[in-house]
Amino acid sequence: MEDFKTVTYNIFTGWLAMIFVLILLPSIFGLSLGISEVYMKILVKTLEWATLRIQRGFERQKKLRASASNVIIQRDESPMETEIGGLRQSRSQCLQQGDFELSDVFYFSKKGFEAIVEDEVTQRFSSEELISWNLLTRTNYNFQYVSWRVTLIWVLGVFIRYCILLPLRVTLATIGISWLVIGATLVGQLPNSSAKRWLSELVHLVCCRICARALSSAIQYHNKENRPKKGGICVANHTSPIDIIILANDGCYAMVGQIHGGLMGVIQRAMVRACPHVWFERSEMRDRHLVTKRLTEHVSDKTKLPILIFPEGTCINNTSVMMFKKGSFEIGGTIYPVAIKYDPQFGDAFWNSSKHSMVSYLLRMMTSWALKCNVWYLPPVTREEGEDAVHFANRVKSAIAKQGGLVELDWDGGLKRDRVKESFKEEQQKNYSKIILKQKLTSL
Repeated sequence: MEDFKTVTYNIFTGWLAMIFVLILLPSIFGLSLGISEVYMKILVKTLEWATLRIQRGFERQKKLRASASNVIIQRDESPMETEIGGLRQSRSQCLQQGDFELSDVFYFSKKGFEAIVEDEVTQRFSSEELISWNLLTRTNYNFQYVSWRVTLIWVLGVFIRYCILLPLRVTLATIGISWLVIGATLVGQLPNSSAKRWLSELVHLVCCRICARALSSAIQYHNKENRPKKGGICVANHTSPIDIIILANDGCYAMVGQIHGGLMGVIQRAMVRACPHVWFERSEMRDRHLVTKRLTEHVSDKTKLPILIFPEGTCINNTSVMMFKKGSFEIGGTIYPVAIKYDPQFGDAFWNSSKHSMVSYLLRMMTSWALKCNVWYLPPVTREEGEDAVHFANRVKSAIAKQGGLVELDWDGGLKRDRVKESFKEEQQKNYSKIILKQKLTSL
């Protein structure tokens, strides 16, 4: 029995020593030993080999999938007046007659069928489809049964992901969170000074670096000269709660959010002792003026960390950027746009909160191959003279979508759970009414 305890103790201490020397120590100094780079190269080669084997086994099916467009139906993006004019019997009749015609119904029926068959909103809240299989079981195709070689590699991958990577990642995540809670609590006891701010940033930065390594992250940061500066507001597209770790791995931010209970509440209270994060009670979050006031006060202090905000208000599936809420752009100050784009080949970073709980989502992420993404820091922008908050938000959203190669949509991400606002319906009714009135005036 004593021998068993000794062996167990030696294995445990050796495991922790290996993690400290190979992962934690480099994380503290922001260094890389090249282990993750070698791991990614092996992973890419393995996935390429598996893809070739699958192509041989499903050559015909592959051609059909490759030739098929991601778009189910062909949409006509012409203005309402043009489409309705085409449905009427002749161009002269369209211009002369200003009354409602039965053929006009077909336009609205067509748009309704388009929304049902291929809804632009709901398809942004489902996982991105992959062209090739990434040796994960989260797919609609049973590719693991193509050949015995692919099956063997898939089984070996399951063992590596669940029996080696998962325990390692859970250990790292536990150490990272513990470091944050203990370190922030200790730093929070110090009087306000530049030394306290430096230590606080160090604690937050090391925690995020450890947690990033817990997900086998491979992150490329572009245009670092545009990184958010103190007293500014950083806005980014939102795919996952991990976005915070991805960005904070390269610099510290002040977080904005609702106060939680449980473990999350413990972390929040520890963080706010060391750094001026902006946490709100649930009732305060509904008070728009109070939120704006607190954020404005934070931004006006140029010694405080830049605020990190995701204006979409919900997670989108890494293919699009949806409507930015204007509140973030009414505060004033300098806006630092950031575009984040994940590579779904190694794991799906999208969090569908309607389908998966936070624990389930984190388990999926920790049993994926890796987390690879690109981060682009865009040039800082300010609100132009005479520009309202809505146009300012749309300008920033367009820049982020263009840089990240994402589809730009005008829809509110809140439609993920809510019904379409009456204002959207009324807008279409007003547009149709304007066409009818315009034609009547023309006929007179």
